[in-house]
Amino acid sequence: MKVETRDKLYEGKAKIVYATSRPGTVVQYFKDDATAFNALKRGTIVGKGVVNNRMSAAMFERLERARIPTHYLGTLSDREMLCRRLEIIKIETIVRNIVAGSLAKRTGLEEGTPIRQPIVELYYKSDPLGDPMLNDDHVRMLSLATPAELAWMKRTALRINAVLRPHMRTRGLLLVDFKLEFGRAGKKLYLGDEISPDTCRLWDRQTREKLDKDRFRRDLGGVEEAYQEVYRRLVEGTHA
Repeated sequence: MKVETRDKLYEGKAKIVYATSRPGTVVQYFKDDATAFNALKRGTIVGKGVVNNRMSAAMFERLERARIPTHYLGTLSDREMLCRRLEIIKIETIVRNIVAGSLAKRTGLEEGTPIRQPIVELYYKSDPLGDPMLNDDHVRMLSLATPAELAWMKRTALRINAVLRPHMRTRGLLLVDFKLEFGRAGKKLYLGDEISPDTCRLWDRQTREKLDKDRFRRDLGGVEEAYQEVYRRLVEGTHA
């Protein structure tokens, strides 16, 4: 697949987005840069960009087969993905299956507590504000999405969970929680961004070992090895 990359449109903490010669499309370039705590902690995870690009492509393809619309159009290289150009809705949608991270702090529940019915949370995508939590009334007040769009996003987030959670479980991974971003292209909504160890909490099903960005956040070591293990199980399809 040949696509001419043009001007840089945006550079975030983990990716660079470029305009292309093909109307209505962009190229996402995945970096090895790592940040945590709203970019207060910075570092590099060697090979992360390749893992995140390849894993995202594999997960988007699986979701497309389940008729969930995504921005994914094709893989261009180890670090580059061709995507539909979206107007990103400034809401981060989090699906939680097991108590971890901020949910443990906010509720006092022990990390690792199973959640009987998955929870959907909304956060305002704003680095200056620290991505604060929102409810439906806040979304309406800030005009971030229409009620119909918000209902679709929540419904689709749970559909995505219903596809990915059992798939990952068969590969020895627990999908603890994950972040999604959605966007508009014309009148239609699509899943955007990425699905990777940067945006998902993934634990080994047997040992509960963390195999995601929490290893970087919490200085647990073995970060590159964890990302490669996720890649091996979900992209190469091998699990011991």
